[in-house]
Amino acid sequence: MAIEFGDTQRSLSDTLNGMIGSIRGNTITLRDLMTGIGEQGFLLLCALLTLPFLLPVSIPGVSTVFGAAIILISISITLNRLPWMPQRILDRKIETEKLVPTLQKGAALVSKLDRFVRPRFGFLTQGTLMNRFNGLMIMAGGVLLMFPLGLIPLSNTLPGIAILLLSLGIIQRDGLMVAGGYLFLIATTIYFTVLAYMAFAAGQGLSTFFVS
Repeated sequence: MAIEFGDTQRSLSDTLNGMIGSIRGNTITLRDLMTGIGEQGFLLLCALLTLPFLLPVSIPGVSTVFGAAIILISISITLNRLPWMPQRILDRKIETEKLVPTLQKGAALVSKLDRFVRPRFGFLTQGTLMNRFNGLMIMAGGVLLMFPLGLIPLSNTLPGIAILLLSLGIIQRDGLMVAGGYLFLIATTIYFTVLAYMAFAAGQGLSTFFVS
């Protein structure tokens, strides 16, 4: 079944706060979030799922679950099909007592983007080819988000910002914001490469020490 992502007239912060305000109960599942996503589609869900990573606050297990969800949603964006997700991911319970305050703080940060977001550089957000390319870029961000580096500063924040900019930029046809998402993906890749090199160099140093 094909899906369409329509333009929105609401501000980013109003849309996100409306979604957060609909959360009820002690726990919530990804299925619940998807059910209440509204007319703005799954791109908004991708943006919502990045909010916990905009702050130096870690919620155990979230990067894996949300990263996997973002990847599956990005596949649906790339293929223009409704996403299929494993029941284990859809129905995993997350404590709202921890999640909601983090989402609220993240939405407060996003509200600062409202005055900067507007339709521009349409060549980065329009057409089948760009839609598929941007879907693949969101997928790449989801993969980077799932890397088991949660205790390393910025390892979740950088890909989270990339996905947020890409998602919101596509929703509101803001090519400049989409370009910013590309830059954060590049920055994340460089950062992870440096971390991998440092880990490799440290391992080589230890092996040399013990051999000698």
